[in-house]
Amino acid sequence: MEIKFCGAAGSVTGSKHYVACDSFQFLVDCGMVQERVNAGRNWEPFLDDPRALDAVLLTHAHLDHCGLLPKLVADGFHGKIYGTPATLDLTELILLDSAHIQEEDAAYKRKRHERENRVPERPVTTLYSEADVEKTVKLFQPIPYSQPTRIAPGVEVVFREAGHILGSSFIEVVLTKPQIQEDAPRRLLFSGDLGRANRPILRDPEVYSEPHEIFNLFIESTYGDRASAPIDTVDDQLAEVINRAYDRGGKIIMPVFAVERAQEVIYRLGSLIAGDRIPSQIPIFLDSPMAVEATMIFSRHKECFDEETIASLTNLRASLANLRLLKTREESRTLNKMQGPAIIMASAGMCNAGRIKHHLANHIESPKNIVAFLGYQAEGTLGRVILSGASPVRILGESHPVRAEIVTIRGISGHADQSELLAWYSAIPKRPQTTFVVHGEENASAALAEKIRELAPETVVHTPSYGEIYKE
Repeated sequence: MEIKFCGAAGSVTGSKHYVACDSFQFLVDCGMVQERVNAGRNWEPFLDDPRALDAVLLTHAHLDHCGLLPKLVADGFHGKIYGTPATLDLTELILLDSAHIQEEDAAYKRKRHERENRVPERPVTTLYSEADVEKTVKLFQPIPYSQPTRIAPGVEVVFREAGHILGSSFIEVVLTKPQIQEDAPRRLLFSGDLGRANRPILRDPEVYSEPHEIFNLFIESTYGDRASAPIDTVDDQLAEVINRAYDRGGKIIMPVFAVERAQEVIYRLGSLIAGDRIPSQIPIFLDSPMAVEATMIFSRHKECFDEETIASLTNLRASLANLRLLKTREESRTLNKMQGPAIIMASAGMCNAGRIKHHLANHIESPKNIVAFLGYQAEGTLGRVILSGASPVRILGESHPVRAEIVTIRGISGHADQSELLAWYSAIPKRPQTTFVVHGEENASAALAEKIRELAPETVVHTPSYGEIYKE
């Protein structure tokens, strides 16, 4: 068996793991790199031959896990793409939005180059088109949670609840003859991105409780070196920030991930209004066509909700009378001239694309306003630059002094922290023979790897590097 680490090794985004076993070759995830320092990898040829791949197993629909699927298809992949029904619905939406944003950004750059009389070294183009996305969607094959499914002779997969976003999963792959030489099955477990217990909307992450030995475990380490703030402090933080900005007549600008984070924040805002903890009259805007569509997809997949969310849906709708879902550019532009307090949520969550850039450009210079970050900001992204305290910052080609208050809402992350990752690992009945620590910046991966070695000294623990090949 050969394993090739084609992404999210020594970094967080661009998740892509290649496995070849005899006559079957597959990828787990095919994500886009979002760190600016490594973004050039998106344009490079794949480290594996797309034409030789038989399948892609998709853990969830975030762009850093699914964002290069259309490029894979354009480069010759024609196998099946497997995921849970909710994951595939969201992936179609996210990929279409990605293609659209790329085309918009490319057109904007061309106009800017013309205005500045600049001749770029190479033509401004996109990674893929909406037509490539449409070809990709035709390869989707949904698999429900917890249903063992044979996808090829000697290859069975099971998708289990990861609690990260709607439809997210960790994946068990069971290899038997004719794919391996051994008589006993060889099991691989891919954590994908693991969520946290007791978050709103979603069910808690499942633990792997089967009494089988895991041959190879691939575990994420986004927060492998730290403890996150308790989840039960999130509402207090949100209420304090919103009330502070409201009292001084300012706006709260929230960069949100269109899938999961936007829906969770809406849920929390509704709960705060219902509890008279923030002003009920404050206008709330979700300015993201993709987030609006994602919210509609959420409503179609209540099978992924926890019981508390299902019970509270009617009351939440009444509390959110001031919520406006914006789709068009014209609707978005009206917010630039709007006076008085407001909550403006817009994607992308790391400020590397989308309408959030325009809202930052229009509001980051006013000391009345607050920019509230709600999740991880990858190295090299605009969000990370703003959080670092830099001023001025470059947004949409122009320099802006940062006078708005910059805050981070702790505890709202969809990623398990170090103790939660170790608890999930410890719940596996039989220690994996080999554990690969992936999907984390180098310090985070190294810290989690060391903790796992202490916990399971009999296990081989490895932190692979980008492009590394592991053979057994």
